[in-house]
Amino acid sequence: MNANLAPGDTPPPLAAPGSKRPGGRTARTRAAVREAVLTGLSEQGYQGLTVEYVAEHSGVHKTTLYRRWGGLEGLVADALDLAGEEGWSPPDTGTLEGDLRALARETAQALTGGGAESAGPTALIAAAFTSARAADALRAFYTERFERGEAVVRRGVERGEVPADTDAGALVRAVTAPLFLRLFITREPVDNRLADQSASAAFAAARAGAYTN
Repeated sequence: MNANLAPGDTPPPLAAPGSKRPGGRTARTRAAVREAVLTGLSEQGYQGLTVEYVAEHSGVHKTTLYRRWGGLEGLVADALDLAGEEGWSPPDTGTLEGDLRALARETAQALTGGGAESAGPTALIAAAFTSARAADALRAFYTERFERGEAVVRRGVERGEVPADTDAGALVRAVTAPLFLRLFITREPVDNRLADQSASAAFAAARAGAYTN
């Protein structure tokens, strides 16, 4: 939904990352702006995205965008901050290997599924190479997402599938690392077969004690 704000409007300030967000028009405005940012990143890339584009596609006046977000870097960072608020929870298939496979497949789908919601993350990652603020927001987003994913490893430890001192964070990162390597370094295709292979390799290594503290 687009939210139209006049140049003189003064919406409530953004809350600090991780705090409770205001609802109503403020929430709708942020959602509309985020949608415009992701669409613009998908269509234009970070280098081609402008505040004018976001204003036109969100229905929020350019003056308001500059006042609340400070410019393009703030808009991109807030898009990542909003993504971190989404109610994502790690998979629970009943086995650690199954959870790791599902986690890897979700990552592959999120980055390659098509449309603004998948092209957006790749463009946000690309933006992090040229914007320090976007890089900080990206790091915070993935730190939080990996921390949520560690739950699958803790369940695996409780079931005796991997050693008790397995480093959950290292294992979760190892599952998705090959996907990011292919997408952003070698520019090779990423599919479910690669996702399954990456998860199985990481699980086998964890069972052998490769990720113990």
